[in-house]
Amino acid sequence: MRRSSAQGVLYGQTVANVAGIANSDLECMDILHLEGRVTAGRLAEVTGLTTGAITGVVDRLEKAGLVRRERDETDRRKVFITVVPEAAMKIGQLYVPMQQAMEKVWSAYSDEELRLLLRFANDGYKGVLAATSALKSLLDTPPEKRPDLKLKKLRRQP
Repeated sequence: MRRSSAQGVLYGQTVANVAGIANSDLECMDILHLEGRVTAGRLAEVTGLTTGAITGVVDRLEKAGLVRRERDETDRRKVFITVVPEAAMKIGQLYVPMQQAMEKVWSAYSDEELRLLLRFANDGYKGVLAATSALKSLLDTPPEKRPDLKLKKLRRQP
């Protein structure tokens, strides 16, 4: 899993290089694609970046033609960030080799095995969310008061 995760990061870095943007900007664009139209504040919340850092990310993505800012029709003070669909499709094409490789892998599995793998992936995602939240909570704890992080041996459920 660690090797696969690391390789996914390296693949994303290669996509960003080919697209001519920073990897962190590509990750923010991916989050925008998944979240849909969001405010800069929401993007900061989801990524954990400061609103100032998000402003820089959005400025770079907008300059590259990948996102645009849109004012809310009912509250002109509110600005949403949205992905430019045509630009997203161009970047999406860079993921075709990955998609083809994974479809080749998945074709060797039965429907039942694929359901198990999907459950594993979804449960793993929930675990990563919980772990991220727990680790972020340490940011508000002075170093001398942080718990000693040790791996506990868990018993498997029958």
